[in-house]
Amino acid sequence: MQHAQAQSARPDPRSEVVEDARPWGRFEQFTHNEATTVKLITVLPGERLSLQVHTHRDELWVVTVGPVTAQVGEEVREAVAGERIWIPRGTTHRLGNPGAVPAQILEVAFGEFDEADIERLEDDYSRG
Repeated sequence: MQHAQAQSARPDPRSEVVEDARPWGRFEQFTHNEATTVKLITVLPGERLSLQVHTHRDELWVVTVGPVTAQVGEEVREAVAGERIWIPRGTTHRLGNPGAVPAQILEVAFGEFDEADIERLEDDYSRG
């Protein structure tokens, strides 16, 4: 099912991520002076999130523990730790874990964050 893609409120931020080495290690800065919501999402082996779309926010997924299966629009691919995935608002998307251990992503949402904004096109968990 293809869902109409809404106009993104901001350009894809992956090229704007600041990475810097320090004496103690390194850091990655994903946003700077922006209204964002940040979540750490863990997906159990063999599980996946429902196919969904939302119209009020864009999302940047940073894979912290992989592999994960990322579906963005019509594209489905495997991503490993360190990869960044951009989900413009209005784009169908789903996250899955094809691995044997829990997978994890850091989700940075840009824009108004409201769980009621999520339209589940295929709800794997039969929410009421």
